[in-house]
Amino acid sequence: MKRRLNIQFMLIAGVSILATLLLTAAVSYELFRDEVFLNLKNYALLVKNFDLDMDGDFEADAYHTLRVSVIGQDGYVIYDSAADVEDMENHLERPEVVQALETGEGYATRQSETMSRNNFYYAMLLEDGNILRVSEETDSIYRVLLGTLPVLAVIVAAIFAVCAILTRFLVHAFVTPIERMAADLDHAGKESTYPELRPFLNKIKKQHEDILKSANMRQEFTANVTHELKTPLTSISGYSELIANGMAGEKDITRFAREIHHNANRLLSLINDIIRLSELDVLNQAPDLTDVDLYQVAGACVEMLQINAEKHSVTIHMHGTHVHASLNRDMMEELVSNLCDNAIRYNNPGGRVDVTVEAVDGHPVLSVSDTGIGIPAEHQERIFERFYRVDKSRSKSTGGTGLGLAIVKHIVSVHNARLEIKSAPGKGTQITVIFP
Repeated sequence: MKRRLNIQFMLIAGVSILATLLLTAAVSYELFRDEVFLNLKNYALLVKNFDLDMDGDFEADAYHTLRVSVIGQDGYVIYDSAADVEDMENHLERPEVVQALETGEGYATRQSETMSRNNFYYAMLLEDGNILRVSEETDSIYRVLLGTLPVLAVIVAAIFAVCAILTRFLVHAFVTPIERMAADLDHAGKESTYPELRPFLNKIKKQHEDILKSANMRQEFTANVTHELKTPLTSISGYSELIANGMAGEKDITRFAREIHHNANRLLSLINDIIRLSELDVLNQAPDLTDVDLYQVAGACVEMLQINAEKHSVTIHMHGTHVHASLNRDMMEELVSNLCDNAIRYNNPGGRVDVTVEAVDGHPVLSVSDTGIGIPAEHQERIFERFYRVDKSRSKSTGGTGLGLAIVKHIVSVHNARLEIKSAPGKGTQITVIFP
């Protein structure tokens, strides 16, 4: 990065120096040109006041750098201080002559064939109709630049050296804080960085924290999965070993088989929930949405769970009206089933579960309430975490996997819905899902 920045800065410096020299030369030449024409005009005014000897007796020594010509109205040269007029061609088409005839005075510049010299011409229309022309020969801009090239080369080299030193200093000052941040991201906030880098730094730190959090969650999830799978497998292995070794009586065999069946079902439920959570985790696009009657979906789930509710000595009831919304039907069935199953498992014998579907302020709302054991306030924010249980012993005795509400949270999230929970120990729980 430093090397690239150095090269880019040096290129910018080189282009800037070259452009500055060219612009300076151009502006200087324009100023020089204007000065020459002004001098020629002044010389012409002076010459105008002299009596020109057409036989060549004009005192040119006083004006040895100038060439003075008088051009007649027909374009032929009447007088020239530097050449024989007999050998000179007609000047009527010369730019300075044309301009003088039109406006009273004219200017022109012509380069020599070698482009090493410039001829500047000023022409003035006299009162008798003739044209007085004064010219001067000077070095061209190219020759001037070539003459000053050694000095310019030294100046450019000096400026370039200074730019190189400043560039190295600036690149170091710019890159060093970034390198320090990269080397110690955890304490990057203590660095005296540029204000413009602060949003970038905060974003990187947040992503870093999210990655660490995600890694910790995965590690914790793996440990929980291992533990949750180990418990039923240990029970199944233990009971089956007792039966296989003939250490269980006829009465015990029935009880052991029931426990094996219970733990096998718990194991299957756990595996199914883990697979489902993994599917939801990798869901990188919105689910397929269709027009769904939320009341109908909830009612079907309530009917399906009637037998399970009776096993736990709990009654389950459906309330509300038909409400249509753009939802994923399969996910809605899963959502209602998990919420109702949770309400049944953590209820009291003789308890009640109420499922309500209604529209509130234009929003489809699903509510599942129970008269169960309730959730203490300090646990309510964490019940949607994976494998989090308020009463671990009760959860395992009822066959819960600890993943149902985590699945609910995922489904609510992908539908851009909102979860609300009201609960108190001994007074039951109400979980409400508000859809957009």
